[in-house]
Amino acid sequence: MTDYERFGDYSTQTESTSNFGFGLMFLFVGLGIGAITALMFAPKSGKQIRRQIRRRYEDARDAIDGFSDQAGDYIDKGKSWAGKAKDRVSPVTRVFNRD
Repeated sequence: MTDYERFGDYSTQTESTSNFGFGLMFLFVGLGIGAITALMFAPKSGKQIRRQIRRRYEDARDAIDGFSDQAGDYIDKGKSWAGKAKDRVSPVTRVFNRD
């Protein structure tokens, strides 16, 4: 047994891992309690809250769909530009590859 282990100055990895898991558990428990408390003290009825959540979800989904469409457009433009650049550079590379 080394001096570090004998005097308690040595920390094993399992202790820090279990502390991390313990802290993570309390984080999720706290988030759950906070969510339940927020719903209990909400000034709207359950039906109104569900309707509002559904609308926000649909808005977010529409925004994500819009972003994905834009990304697809940018990818298509990039492919087009890459094809044009390849067509312009290929005659030059043929000249250098002959040597």
